[in-house]
Amino acid sequence: MPTMPSIPKPSPELKRRLDSAWAVARVLVMLGIWSAVGVGLVALWFTWNLPNPAIAVTQPRRPAIRLLDPQGHLVARFGDVSGRVVLPSELPPYVPAAFIAIEDRRFYEHGAFDGWGIFRALLSDVIHRRVVQGGSTLTQQVAKTLFLGNQRTLRRKVQEAFLSLWLWRHYSRAQILGIYLNRVYLGGGAYGVDAAARLYFNEPASRLTLAQAAILAGLPKAPSSLNPLANSQAAASRATEVLNAMVATGVISPGQENVATAQLDDAASPVSRTSWFALWTMQREAALIPEGEDISFTTTMNPGAQIVAQAALDSAIETQGAKYGVSQGAVVVLDARTGAVRAMVGGVGDREGYNRAVLARRQTGSAIKPVVWLAGLMAGMSPDSTVLDAPLDLRGYRPHDYERGYRGEVSMTEALADSMNTAAIRILLRAGGPRRVIAVARTLGLDDHFPDDATMALGTGGVGVIQLAAAYAAFFNGGERVTPYGITAINGVPAAITPPERVVPAGDAYAVGNMMRQVVLSGTGKAAFIPGVYTAGKTGTTQDYRDGWFVGYAKGDIIAVWLGNDNNTPGKELLGGTLPAQIFRQVAQAL
Repeated sequence: MPTMPSIPKPSPELKRRLDSAWAVARVLVMLGIWSAVGVGLVALWFTWNLPNPAIAVTQPRRPAIRLLDPQGHLVARFGDVSGRVVLPSELPPYVPAAFIAIEDRRFYEHGAFDGWGIFRALLSDVIHRRVVQGGSTLTQQVAKTLFLGNQRTLRRKVQEAFLSLWLWRHYSRAQILGIYLNRVYLGGGAYGVDAAARLYFNEPASRLTLAQAAILAGLPKAPSSLNPLANSQAAASRATEVLNAMVATGVISPGQENVATAQLDDAASPVSRTSWFALWTMQREAALIPEGEDISFTTTMNPGAQIVAQAALDSAIETQGAKYGVSQGAVVVLDARTGAVRAMVGGVGDREGYNRAVLARRQTGSAIKPVVWLAGLMAGMSPDSTVLDAPLDLRGYRPHDYERGYRGEVSMTEALADSMNTAAIRILLRAGGPRRVIAVARTLGLDDHFPDDATMALGTGGVGVIQLAAAYAAFFNGGERVTPYGITAINGVPAAITPPERVVPAGDAYAVGNMMRQVVLSGTGKAAFIPGVYTAGKTGTTQDYRDGWFVGYAKGDIIAVWLGNDNNTPGKELLGGTLPAQIFRQVAQAL
């Protein structure tokens, strides 16, 4: 029987090499396994909260809230605004072209990502040592807009990449462009070009001009600060960049650019503007907004008066604020008969900040005197009753008139017209003292703190601008207290309104109003006089000119104006009969 050849034993060197190879192989296998696990864990970390793109594409918007003026015209919007879904083919060709030119000019040349765009953006960021340029494609922007938001984290960028690939796989270029144009946020609560076109220009997207299209295309960069409602000049400036990009990509000619550029200032003028009035209304009526439903509020706002009041205050502070040492103010216009607020300006500057017309409590100075005079009439005095204007000493308290001169015996009408301080305190005492005058103030709706001493007659108590405006209404409506309101209907259904209530004798109330007419005709408020228009009111100035007031009546409305500084620093010769009375006159002329 033949014998099998023996297998030679590996040499020790070969055995050592084989053992080393197996050890390396085992290590590589283990590294591969653990690397796969690691990659899986990393992928899980990046994607564990990744939204379902199929659901997110149809995610519902927040409810839209519309504020209308009494004639049914839009004055403000809140919440998400969605217009009609429009296909790119339904729009003027320059509308989608404008977005592509400024946001992703190589849209038709690359896939879900633009390698060259990313390299160019990275190079620009390195040169400037900060993020100055993005490399996102429209597909990436759609992924971010629909699914992720604006957080700048590594996880979000990786998720954006996954979702961009999903979009690119499931939709064509035209469909991705259509999703972008219908879902991109363009400021003011408007999502999509049709909603933005209707919000800013009161036109459907199919009727946009080239200038208007450039304005909208410029908004994705900073929709909250570049839209026409926030800053019309910034919107026009950004639109110029869009037009330049369109020329650079050959979409429009230089001649077309020149024509559109000439139209930018008009195009950037908003149809409606969020106002202090609108914000005040929303804050007051928030509890009435049904969850998940669109709603329309019919308001009491007079758009013309609102615009003029804001412009008058802004202009006064800009041109004369330094002269009088003031930087802020507030204006309220309300119907003297009903209390319906027609306009409200809560300050100069940020319109979402501190509303001085409602929240601030400032000393009134002599603007409180009509309440003192009313208490005097209710105690038996008359407009012709005489009162002594002369030095007064109340246990060491020695008030004096602004001009430090005294007139002796004067009528109540003269004393109010010239805002005599010593006469005011004597009237307060004859009316029953400070507590009695405070009770009358409470009756008119002034429920803030008042000092229980003679200084109450000179306005050392603090009140709100809208509260004082409502109190003055009683002097011109026959003694009825009104409650300020801004809403008359909700989705067409009449809203509950507190009706006026008679709280003081009509004759006494009208008598005070008539005496305030003399303030405008011959007294401290002559700057508020308007030829051919019945105006009446009262000035107010506090210590060291910290507050300047004019509250008065014109054309059926009460107009209350306050000027001062938020930190209560002194002004410079700020009298109620100067800048506040001038603002009153401007607003009154616009009613």
